[in-house]
Amino acid sequence: MGRPPLTAFLRPVRMGNAFEETVERLLQAIKLGGVAHGDKLPPERELAALLGISRVTLREAIRALQDSGYLEVRRGRYGGAFVTYRQPDPGQGDLREAVDAMGPAEVADALTYRMAMDCGAALALASMEHTEQQRAVLRRRLADVNEASPADYRRLDTAFHLSIAELTGSALLTAACADARLRVTDLLNAIPVLGPNIEHSAEQHAAIVEAILARDPEAARKAVMEHVEGTAALLRGFLV
Repeated sequence: MGRPPLTAFLRPVRMGNAFEETVERLLQAIKLGGVAHGDKLPPERELAALLGISRVTLREAIRALQDSGYLEVRRGRYGGAFVTYRQPDPGQGDLREAVDAMGPAEVADALTYRMAMDCGAALALASMEHTEQQRAVLRRRLADVNEASPADYRRLDTAFHLSIAELTGSALLTAACADARLRVTDLLNAIPVLGPNIEHSAEQHAAIVEAILARDPEAARKAVMEHVEGTAALLRGFLV
């Protein structure tokens, strides 16, 4: 099954805050499902090169995430840093706690940010000519999320939305969309996965893909806007 692209998270960090930004990048990859529970992070040499950091800094960040319960480091021939984080099942009161932790103004800001990034990515991709490979990737991501089990739904929904940004070829846009998604992920994870909502989302996902592949930027933007507004309405409903 598909996953969000690691390139959305593992981009070079700024040297002034190398340790902190490395932890942030790795947490993005873990929390948004770029590396799933039980999977191993890329090899140390590859990770350090992607992040543009020293292996010493990378080891410090991995050690911090191990101490925080996100990773387990195993030694030996088949060793490495393995993800131990599991996305928690939604519980009563979780959404209210997530909103209270952020504050109403930050929640509204995060939802606006996500709307702008996701609409912009869809509009950009719909404005381009597409290769057969791009079309195949988009259709595969659509099939993955629309056939997902409730346990896999959030991860594959993330992969679907981030693939739109990635297919534009813009690393900056992909990174911004990943950042926008991370800012609302605690809110989304606190919403129960509801059958009727998933069915409605499937229709909206299909409309987004249809508009992009038809190279209709305005229809793509409107389809994404309707989808994101639906998520915001669901959030508000559970907070009443």
